[in-house]
Amino acid sequence: MENREDDHHDVSRPHRDNHCQFMLAVEGEFKLNIDFENIEFIGPAILFVFPDEVHHVIEVHQPKGWMIGFDPSLVDKEVLQLLENNFSNPLVPETGSVFYQEIFKLTDLIEKLQLHNTNNYIQKSIHSLLNSLLNLIAGNLASIIPDNKVKEKRSFIIKEAFIKLSKEHFKTWKQPAQYASALSISTAHLNDTVKSLTGSPVSVHIQQASIIEAKRLLYFTDNTVREIAYEVGYDEPVYFGKLFKKVTNLTPLEFRKKFRDQDYPSPF
Repeated sequence: MENREDDHHDVSRPHRDNHCQFMLAVEGEFKLNIDFENIEFIGPAILFVFPDEVHHVIEVHQPKGWMIGFDPSLVDKEVLQLLENNFSNPLVPETGSVFYQEIFKLTDLIEKLQLHNTNNYIQKSIHSLLNSLLNLIAGNLASIIPDNKVKEKRSFIIKEAFIKLSKEHFKTWKQPAQYASALSISTAHLNDTVKSLTGSPVSVHIQQASIIEAKRLLYFTDNTVREIAYEVGYDEPVYFGKLFKKVTNLTPLEFRKKFRDQDYPSPF
């Protein structure tokens, strides 16, 4: 768990961070917005906010629990990738389950050590506990993949690799064939695999990666729609505008007005 004295921003206003946040809400009622989608839940619940996701607190009543901010470099890359690609906010564990009790104990221990963080060895212990915590949650997610079904495990690996590539290359790789080539499989196999596990074809995931980045740019910059279209990889602003409206039911300028100019006249 990291102390961040320079991160004293107003959590009730949309913002984004370069670190990850983990929340274990033990009790309370919560209404948050993450990447322009409202999320409402009652504790107990587990929640993650990953780097660059635009988020803010809308309303909270009688909260009890923990929030841990941590640098992505502190944790295993594969674990972080699994969480980022598969975690659906919020995760609501059963209060009496072994999983919830273990998560509770680990988080509580991290806090206690943080309060007595007097030397480098305690800090290393905190980092080890953090990794244990994240591995436990990742293991809970991965448990949906039967160990004895090699085909399903292979499909999961392909899907994970594709999602990672789509986040890295969506600006320049717009064709499913480019991702299939990078993964050394056929386009049809990639599309069938991704669609079977996510419900959406490869092309939709590529578009979604572009649109979510466009949303962030519309909120955090004053760039024109044309400039943002180029920034997310579209040479034809008119096509980009039509795609944006198809996905969000708003034009880019309507989105900016709704989420920034009208509701939040001064986002910084």
